[in-house]
Amino acid sequence: MPKIKMLKEFRAFVERGSAIDMAVGIIVGSVMTGMVNSLVKDIIMPPIGLLLGDIDFSQFFVVLSGGQSGVHYNTVAEAQAAGATTMNIGVFLNSVVSFLVTMFAVFLLVRFVNKVRIQKVVTTRVCPYCKSSINKGASKCPNCCSEVVPEKIGTAQPSDLEKDIRKITKMAKKKISKIKKITK
Repeated sequence: MPKIKMLKEFRAFVERGSAIDMAVGIIVGSVMTGMVNSLVKDIIMPPIGLLLGDIDFSQFFVVLSGGQSGVHYNTVAEAQAAGATTMNIGVFLNSVVSFLVTMFAVFLLVRFVNKVRIQKVVTTRVCPYCKSSINKGASKCPNCCSEVVPEKIGTAQPSDLEKDIRKITKMAKKKISKIKKITK
């Protein structure tokens, strides 16, 4: 019996939208990580390295200890093969730039989603006496039985994206009517 109950709970968890959303987010995040790392390593950092004196950031390192004294190593792998301990500054800089690019992309995504999201109507308020949540249209609090003044419940507001589309459509119709007048 406990196994069946646990399976039912697991099924309810998986069927919840948040679990599926989380899974999609993790998959998209892992794909995006590879893209952003490639963007930084292959597109953004080479021109910056060129501007700073032909530096390959992936090979920008400092030998801390070990290796052969007086020898200049061209690559991290070469230094580490000789037994040197290196501080890989360039790899860290690539990671910092990748982080900033990723955060900017997430910011743009959240900003877009917030523009698309329809602003829902608030149908509840707080009772001034017992501070519990009550319906806006209620004339009496169901928790403390105090009389309250009912409030109007508004209508759903269109999203910012819908408002922008309406503005653009209205402006386009005006321009089209002007063009029709000119061409007549």
